[in-house]
Amino acid sequence: MRRVAAAFGVSRSALADAVKRAEAPVAPADEVQHVPRAAPGDEELLGRIRSHVSERPSYGYRFVTAMLNTDVAAGQRVNHKRTYRLMREHGLLLARHTGRPTLRHDGKVTTLKSDLRWCSDGFEIRCWNGEKVHVVFSLDCCDREAMAFRASTSHPTGETIRDLMAETIEHRFGAGSVATSHPVEWLSDNGPPFVAEETRRFGARAGLLVVNTPAYSPESNGMAEAFVKTFKRDYVHVKKNPDAATVLARLQACFDDYNEVRPHSRLGMRSPRSFRRRQGVA
Repeated sequence: MRRVAAAFGVSRSALADAVKRAEAPVAPADEVQHVPRAAPGDEELLGRIRSHVSERPSYGYRFVTAMLNTDVAAGQRVNHKRTYRLMREHGLLLARHTGRPTLRHDGKVTTLKSDLRWCSDGFEIRCWNGEKVHVVFSLDCCDREAMAFRASTSHPTGETIRDLMAETIEHRFGAGSVATSHPVEWLSDNGPPFVAEETRRFGARAGLLVVNTPAYSPESNGMAEAFVKTFKRDYVHVKKNPDAATVLARLQACFDDYNEVRPHSRLGMRSPRSFRRRQGVA
């Protein structure tokens, strides 16, 4: 030991300690016990978290935090890091999404004010008995409110889209309004009901600037595509869909929940209508 220590230029005691550490048995990784650190109020907060997760199983920790902060008194807000810790310790976190978009889109769909651009799209809900519910909707590209929708077991037609346009205009500009008070862009894809000549003429008469995305470029209508993904994840896949009648009966409640309750990250974790009320335009 003396000669080895002299060769390395270290003391014998330091060398002996290094040998002891190297020879010490290492506990297997599965035997290492992690004891969660508890903080005052964690048990009560965990119960509220479980309640929200049970009701909205598609929500991650940030959305759960936003929901927690909607029902607490001022000055008692919950930090998202605390929510993350509790959800991680109790296995309540969602699986991390690792997908990457295959196409790049550099255009800007978002507007700085409401009622400058509306986007529209459609999707279908497949029921367990084989029936399908076809839904078309309109969305404001600033405040993200789902202003109107049409749903049926039949495929949407040009008349369906024209009715959707009329209902959207009345929703934003008042009952009985047949046209917008200023030009508003209506953005949609190239589906036959959206590009029909009669639909384009109706939109022009109603003050809408009807614009269609380039062919094979759904990313150009990315906000509507994102809404479809969100709606299916939060209101379709987590529900029972035995038949078309059941789905049609609850669609209005789902759209109302999206507009009034669901937090949106681009709106400061507020719901669309809460954001509009804050902006003084509700």
